[in-house]
Amino acid sequence: MHKTISLSLSPKEAFNEALFESIVRSKLKSDGKQGISIRLRKRSIDARKKNIKVNIVADVFFNEDPPPLINYKKDFPNVSNAEQVIIVGMGPAGMFAALKLIEAGIKPVILERGKDVQSRRRDLAAINKQHLVNPESNYCFGEGGAGTYSDGKLYTRSKKRGDVQRILEVLVAHGATERILYESHPHIGTNKLPKVVADMRKSIIDAGGLILFNTKVTDLIVERTEIKGVITHDGERIEGAGVILATGHSARDIFELLHHKKISIEAKPFALGVRIEHAQNLIDNIQYHCSGERDMMLPASSYSLVQQVQTTNGQKGVFSFCMCPGGFIVPAATAPGEIVVNGMSPSRRDSKYANSGIVVSVENSDYPSFQKYGPLAGMYFQRDIEQKAWTIGGKTQAAPAQRMVDFLHKKISTSLLDTSYQPGLTSVDMTSVLPHFITEGLKKGFKGFGKKMPGYLTNEAQIIGVESRTSSPVMIPRDRDTLEHIQIKRLYPCGEGAGYAGGIVSAAMDGERCADAILDKYLSSRRKA
Repeated sequence: MHKTISLSLSPKEAFNEALFESIVRSKLKSDGKQGISIRLRKRSIDARKKNIKVNIVADVFFNEDPPPLINYKKDFPNVSNAEQVIIVGMGPAGMFAALKLIEAGIKPVILERGKDVQSRRRDLAAINKQHLVNPESNYCFGEGGAGTYSDGKLYTRSKKRGDVQRILEVLVAHGATERILYESHPHIGTNKLPKVVADMRKSIIDAGGLILFNTKVTDLIVERTEIKGVITHDGERIEGAGVILATGHSARDIFELLHHKKISIEAKPFALGVRIEHAQNLIDNIQYHCSGERDMMLPASSYSLVQQVQTTNGQKGVFSFCMCPGGFIVPAATAPGEIVVNGMSPSRRDSKYANSGIVVSVENSDYPSFQKYGPLAGMYFQRDIEQKAWTIGGKTQAAPAQRMVDFLHKKISTSLLDTSYQPGLTSVDMTSVLPHFITEGLKKGFKGFGKKMPGYLTNEAQIIGVESRTSSPVMIPRDRDTLEHIQIKRLYPCGEGAGYAGGIVSAAMDGERCADAILDKYLSSRRKA
């Protein structure tokens, strides 16, 4: 027998296991002799009032073992000699597509331009310490994609709970913490996610899948209106029953390749701005209505902000993006001569800094001088700003920065704050880096955020540029029903790079959808019985 209960508790009651069990027993009028097992379904923090509450939904089992925590099992067929499907890119979309194909008895062949997670570490260290960018191995390219060395945020707006639950269960089956199954804002952490990614790689290889690292796709084999395979940087032809293109939002050479081959692509809206860094203690004080240190039962606090503002380019949305409590800002450039910043957090979120992207929505009409590039206009607009940041910042990975209030007053900061950004900062007027409509939107947005979160607008915070890779500036159009490219059969644009996802979970779900689509249309007769 089991019962589902809902509780609203103090942080101490919610996070102290012994106290929590005693409260559950009291609510259910259960004495200490009766055996119970408690399994959380949902846990969320309500910090809207000074008296902070933790809302919990839990299943309580009486004198019986609860059912298995997850239904997903790593019980794969051997696909070594099966028909193969090519997957370009080993981010979340590519990895989950590969596992889905294996479950159906099809062999995935993954081509990843970067290195495995362990080898990537040396290239990340080179960016941070020596300001050297390896264009094939960096924070964006390599096993696990851009998400591997990020917070591992698992938020999604998707309403398909069954699909989301499956993605979370696959991650848990490969070593992710069970907490992601019930936390309202689950995350894995940059220190934990590489191990999960490595275990997923092991599952793929053990089942007979093939993964080729340091293998860059330089051409597509297209005959009439059907793709047959790909050509790699060393001239090797690799053919398969279909190609899932899951390259991520920063594979600019792939976008250029598609455009050059006259394979349809479209410009897509995106967002661009800066990273803002506060002391985590300041954000805690604002969000938890406290002074001094937060209640250590509570996690480092986060925020989500949005403001509609009027600019010379019309009305714009200004919003926080990828907020990293207790985190770090990292250099996310994918080529020498550019500055790109991103945020990440370890699983404990115990850095003294809080950072978030603060970005302004960008439409195709916002960069008229780049329209000569057609559907690649947004991509080149991004690149132009990233290269300008590199030049103004001193032609190293030291990022241009300015204190927050100084930015509003167009005053170059005489000194900058301590930062989590390892390559260092250069004090500049950020209006010289960013387009006018972006700085205009940011200034108005910051003023609005200061009203929503009193204390947020302060010169004890600084903006660091540029946050330009929020999403792909390109969409690769596909048929709504079959998910195939609208022009090329057997080509499946997938994930963030194709414009159909915005994070780990949504990219993973899209990878599974594309795998299912190619299985249904071309490989249904070959599915595992």
